[in-house]
Amino acid sequence: MSKLFQKSLLTSPAVVGAALMMSGAALAAESPKLLKTAVKSFDLTESLEISNLAVSDVAVASAGLPSAPAANIATASGSSSDVLAQISAYNNDFTQLAQVTRVSELSDVQPSDWAFTALRRLVEEYECIEGYPNQLFRGRRAITRYEFAAGLNACLNAVLQLIGASSSPEELSTIRRLQEEFQAELSTLRGRVDVLEADVAELEANQFSTTTKLRGEVTAHLNAPFDQAFDDENTTFEYRARLNFETSFTGEDRLRLRLQSGTNNDAPLGFPGGFDDSSGGDNDIELNDVYYLFPVGDRLEVIIAGNSISTDNFVISTIVPFDGVSVGEAGEPLLYDFEMGGDSGLGLSYALTDNLLIDAGYSVDSDAIGNPDGQGVFGGGGQSYIGQISYLSDSLLNAAFAFLHGNEDPGSDATNTFAGLVSFDLGRFEVGGYGAFHDQVDTDEESFSWQAGVSVPDLFFQGNTFGVYVGQAPSYEEDEPFFAEAYYEMEVNEFLSITPAILYAEENNINDSRVDSSSVYGVVRAVFRF
Repeated sequence: MSKLFQKSLLTSPAVVGAALMMSGAALAAESPKLLKTAVKSFDLTESLEISNLAVSDVAVASAGLPSAPAANIATASGSSSDVLAQISAYNNDFTQLAQVTRVSELSDVQPSDWAFTALRRLVEEYECIEGYPNQLFRGRRAITRYEFAAGLNACLNAVLQLIGASSSPEELSTIRRLQEEFQAELSTLRGRVDVLEADVAELEANQFSTTTKLRGEVTAHLNAPFDQAFDDENTTFEYRARLNFETSFTGEDRLRLRLQSGTNNDAPLGFPGGFDDSSGGDNDIELNDVYYLFPVGDRLEVIIAGNSISTDNFVISTIVPFDGVSVGEAGEPLLYDFEMGGDSGLGLSYALTDNLLIDAGYSVDSDAIGNPDGQGVFGGGGQSYIGQISYLSDSLLNAAFAFLHGNEDPGSDATNTFAGLVSFDLGRFEVGGYGAFHDQVDTDEESFSWQAGVSVPDLFFQGNTFGVYVGQAPSYEEDEPFFAEAYYEMEVNEFLSITPAILYAEENNINDSRVDSSSVYGVVRAVFRF
């Protein structure tokens, strides 16, 4: 056997092994077992006869290319250097055929793709990205560890060639030294990633639900009457606890089930509506809130409620800046609940433009909708209809006009309510309020209610809000009672807020017929969220 043939036999497994090791993402993705076998089968360090070949000279990029004819190698004449040159020429030809030189050669990569610029640089500047044999890149498919290793290796080789061509031996020595110095940090980082992966796996294994989030809230009020509405009124404490189960099936919808418990909402007796965050009841746990909110297209949202919904829940905004922050319920517009019935129903919210929205809703007593004996969805019980058009902006003005029609009881006369709401954002503070006219159908009963006030966000500290408002509550029984509140909400952290407030109301019997004088209350509210 000639020396030339012996050398060709020695170099052939090395060439094949290197080709398998350094092939592109296609070979690695399609045949990971073949790659493992190649690594185990060939020991490249034992092929001493081709030690002067660079790895890039023997890398082939993808399957399906013709292999070098062994007969040509075995029978070629000349010295051993001629044989090695011939092998190198074959492999260079393969590299040129497999290498993508322009990103346009990848048929599934478009200029509109978000990573197009990065791919173009990797292909055209560094020549370290290769496609599948059918000229596909498959950029939206997850890569395997083999593909990542092959692509990273190709890019590192290209970078090393660039560095080697333009760097001095001293610079290369510095780069190697830096690699060694940061090896410990890289090992530490790898360890942290492993710990994070283990933590994520544990959370996934023990999570409450893949679709449902559990949110809790506890609100407590300490109420001290300074000027009692009647002589035997005392300091009180009440609370409300909620557990909300919020489920999303598409990421844009929401199904809410709420469990709620708490003490009564009689305090403060003299203030219209009592506290804003009161539950009623006697420490009984009840299913307080059942609704499903979902989008239809880009501009329409639909809400279907089984219980505990009120007319203001159908509107995207009540405009006034005191709603949701004030301690007293009069901070939210009382016009929405005046003589309106129903606690289950259907609502729609449609965005005409980004700033102009239309809301509509119908609610009826939940006890009536399940009774087919002369009641049902539209036949009985307290009902209400609402329509509101709102203009919402990120600048100076927010405004809305609302119309409501409804009655609290099946036998009572219906009420029509016409209302205008407005707020002005003046930078350091907001001014807002509403005015509403209430007319009882087929009677001479009329009432006018209003509210006006100022809200100052981020007063003294970020997240804290001061507000003061005054107004008159609607009533058919007597003159509309005057009320006022001043509050300062302090955000202790994301889980706790504390709000001291002063509430004042003129003589009225909206909440209790025993009230016969004006009243002043000092209240401290604490809200815990978890």
